[in-house]
Amino acid sequence: MEKIKKPFDPLSFLLLALVTVSAFITVLTLLFLVTYILVKGVPYLTPDLFAWEYNSENVSLMPALINTLIMTALSLLIAGPLGIFAAIYLVEYARRGNKLVAIVRVTAETLSGIPSIVYGLFGFLLFAVTLGWSYTLLGGALTLAIMILPLIMRTTEEALKAVPDSYRAGSFGLGAGRLRTVFWIVLPSAVPGILAGIILAVGRIVGETAALMYTAGTVAGVPANLFGSGRTLAVHMYVLTNEGLYTNQSYATAVVLLIIVVGINALSGLIARKIAGKGN
Repeated sequence: MEKIKKPFDPLSFLLLALVTVSAFITVLTLLFLVTYILVKGVPYLTPDLFAWEYNSENVSLMPALINTLIMTALSLLIAGPLGIFAAIYLVEYARRGNKLVAIVRVTAETLSGIPSIVYGLFGFLLFAVTLGWSYTLLGGALTLAIMILPLIMRTTEEALKAVPDSYRAGSFGLGAGRLRTVFWIVLPSAVPGILAGIILAVGRIVGETAALMYTAGTVAGVPANLFGSGRTLAVHMYVLTNEGLYTNQSYATAVVLLIIVVGINALSGLIARKIAGKGN
C-alpha cells in the first residue's frame, strides 16, 4: 500500500520554524547568561567573601545568605499552606460554576501581574508605617508571602485539575471519603505540579529586591530576631553594584545565587519523583 503524501503546508512549516528558532534563542540566551555570570564571578569566590561578619574589607555575603534562607523559609511557611489549601477548596470542595470561585481566580490572576514595587509600597505602608514595625525580616516575609500566594494557588489548582477524575471515582468506589481521597490519592499525583509552583515562588523570593528594600531594609548583618532589618542576597548584590566599589564581589554573589536556585530545582525534582513513585 502506497503511503499518502501530505501536501506541503507553508503555514505549518513557518510555525515549526518559528518555534524551533524561539527554542534555540531561549536556550542560547540561558547558556550565555550562565556562562557570563560564571566567568565574571567564579574568580572572586574567595574565603573572605564567606566570612561571618560583613565589613568594608571583605563585603561578606554570608549574612545576606542566611537572611535569604530565613526569608525564603518564612515566606513559604506562610504562603505555601494557604495557597495549597485554597486550591484544594476551589477544585475539590467548591461547587462547579460557583461565582465565588470565579471571583477568586480572577483576583489571583490580577494579583500575579502586579509589579513587585507595588507590593513593596503596600508592605511598607502596612507593616512599617501602620503597624510601626519599621524595616523587619517579618515584614519582608509577609510581603513576599502576599506576592507569591496567587502563584502557588494557581499552579496548585492547575496541578489538581490535571489529576484524572477516574482516580477520585475509584477511591470513592472503594469507600474512601473526600478528605482521604484528596490527601492520599489526589495530592500525591499532583505533587510535581505543586512543586513546580513552589520552585517558581522560591525563584521570585530569592531574586526580589524592590519589595524587600521597602520592607526588610538593607542592613548588612543577621538580625537578632524577626523584627530586625537585614538584606538578602539579591539586595546585597544590588547594593554592591550600586555603590560601584565592589562590582566583582557582586558577580561572585550572583554565582552563589545561581547555585542556590539550581540546587533547589534539583532537590525539588528529586522529591517530586520520590513522592510520585510512592503514590503510584
